[in-house]
Amino acid sequence: MSDQSKYNENRKDQNLETFREHPEEQYLTTNQGVRIPHTDDSLKAGERGPTLMEDFHFREKIMHFDHERIPERVVHARGAGAYGYFQVYEPMTKYTKASFLQDPGEQTPVFVRFSTVVGSRGSADTVRDVRGFATKFYTKDGVFDLVGNNFPVFFIQDAIKFPDMVHAVKPEPDSEMPQAATAHATAWDFFSLMPEATHMTMWLLSDRAIPRSFRMMEGFGVHTFRFVNEQGKAHFVKFHWKPVLGAHSLVWDEAQKMAGQDPDWLRRDLWEAIEMGDYPEYELGVQIFEESEEFSFAFDVLDPTKIIPEEVIPVQRIGKMTLNRNPENFFAETEQVAFHPGHVVPGIDFTNDPLLQGRLFSYLDTQLIRLGGPNFAEIPVNRPLAPVHNNQRDGYMRQTINTGKTSYFPNSLGGGCPMLAPESAHGYVHYAEKVEGQKIRSRSESFMDYFSQATLFWKSLTPPEQEHLVEAAHFELGKVPSKEIRERMVGLYEHVDHELAVRIAEGIGVNIPTNNPRPGVQPPSGKRTVEQSPALSLENQKNDSIKSRRVAILAADGVNDSTIQQLKKTLESKGAHVFVIANTLGTIKGSSGQEIPVDVNAPTTSSIMFDAVFVPDGRENLSQLQKQGKARHFIAEAYKHGKAIAAIGDGIDLLKHANIPNLTLSDPTSNGGVVDAAGVVTAQNVADLNVLSDHFAQAIAQHRHWDRQTELVPA
Repeated sequence: MSDQSKYNENRKDQNLETFREHPEEQYLTTNQGVRIPHTDDSLKAGERGPTLMEDFHFREKIMHFDHERIPERVVHARGAGAYGYFQVYEPMTKYTKASFLQDPGEQTPVFVRFSTVVGSRGSADTVRDVRGFATKFYTKDGVFDLVGNNFPVFFIQDAIKFPDMVHAVKPEPDSEMPQAATAHATAWDFFSLMPEATHMTMWLLSDRAIPRSFRMMEGFGVHTFRFVNEQGKAHFVKFHWKPVLGAHSLVWDEAQKMAGQDPDWLRRDLWEAIEMGDYPEYELGVQIFEESEEFSFAFDVLDPTKIIPEEVIPVQRIGKMTLNRNPENFFAETEQVAFHPGHVVPGIDFTNDPLLQGRLFSYLDTQLIRLGGPNFAEIPVNRPLAPVHNNQRDGYMRQTINTGKTSYFPNSLGGGCPMLAPESAHGYVHYAEKVEGQKIRSRSESFMDYFSQATLFWKSLTPPEQEHLVEAAHFELGKVPSKEIRERMVGLYEHVDHELAVRIAEGIGVNIPTNNPRPGVQPPSGKRTVEQSPALSLENQKNDSIKSRRVAILAADGVNDSTIQQLKKTLESKGAHVFVIANTLGTIKGSSGQEIPVDVNAPTTSSIMFDAVFVPDGRENLSQLQKQGKARHFIAEAYKHGKAIAAIGDGIDLLKHANIPNLTLSDPTSNGGVVDAAGVVTAQNVADLNVLSDHFAQAIAQHRHWDRQTELVPA
């Protein structure tokens, strides 16, 4: 046992001994010393009712948590932002009176902030983490904030557990380590004791937690909201963002290396894409269903740890968002932007999701300390385009200079202004939902199926994706010194899938617990659900586009310059960006004597920064590249990461020298032709370059090629 483990065990024993002798010294209390018998559920009007503001324990707990760190955000501290616009495809009048969802000819301005969750502002972009995806719509009826993540579910079901969850995943308080990571004891201690978090941990261990780009990342509103139309009829709705480029990920080895080579990778990618005119695009999708369907599913639609599978309620794509402008000042805009799920407009309303109910308090409370007071809405990036008239006055950072004598309602001295807006003038009226129930700190039994959707997620992944998830569990849980915690997690995964539990247990030195009762309840039978959901697999997100993909050309003096020019022309016509990489900046001399500009020098880059690599022909070019260990490693690493690789003529020999096993290459003794073997595209004859280019583009569009033997590749 390590010294740290011994210290932890001794401290635990001391706490237990103190509790036995003086139990009153260890009871959980409020800041006022009031003992708390229950801290897992907020006080609600009935098990599925709204959270009550009289819950002093919840308010104190959240308030203290919201004000714990300054000046950066407690969570989502590291972010990147961009401006753009949203356009609806067809009027959504049938479902909602929200003005920005009515006119296909209207462009609604937006600001979007992407972020990691756990790390501080100085952490790396590519850590394994949830990503924030928050959108501020500047509508003519006021600001609507769609505050979401790149996962459709969350760790906890009730907001009262949010401080506990974040405390657990943040750096451990005694050492302030590790930074921006959940691969440590306190995170998995919490997860192992909260069965409701099991589904979310599956997403965290999957490739979804290491996106290739913010431009290739789905977003979700997480909660179930309501659409309300002009007639007052409501429908339940869940929000989705679908990237036009498809959803893609890094591999874990890339993510770790990128954190060292370019910790700003995702932020830089977003910024440079907009600067180059590769504007990120996302379609807004909605899952809409009748209120009468609320109890027809095999899960509770108000449970934020559950999804509605797209095969049960299809996602309707109702509009598109385009991000086309970078901020002018990072602090003034990206740092000072303030999102709040309570910022809604007429036509959008809430449900009694207990996590959402708590967020409605927490976000507003957080802004008061982070942005210096109640006037944060006057900061330019937060300011609505709709005119603002109210009786709020003074306070820190006040910018508006109000005139007149009156700052109250009703009044006669000010002519009764600002006056109340009737509903016909798009005044906001809350949906009249009937609510009744006893005041109770409890949870509906319909929230207590903790594993069926984690099983759905596992069964929906392809074999390579499942392997990545298991390897991620080996890394994360391998960092946990407590065998007891590792065993508890394996016990939870046993309730998800036996094979999953066995494969994880094998890598972390534990056995599956024998005395392992299933927490919670079984899902109800005979209700709407599915056994598999193809929409959950990133492998099903592929498309034929190579727009904005980065292609590296490894070159040296003597390279066939016409080959480079022709390939660049073909790939760039399809929207890709092609970079010539050589040992030094400046130019290299082609075989025809032409000077070829070098875009990137080899010491400053590696294969992880590109989506594909091409080796052109030229005997002198090849002889120099063969002497460069970095060039051979570039090829081997790209191969190991499943990326598209192409070579022609003499360039094929570099692939052979990269120590890649069992390569199928174009045969020089044959008549040439193009060979495409698991995304490795080769041709002997330059005359076949056009055909090779087309095959290469198709291989790039596939993003990854997992049908390769990579175990022996030393990269």
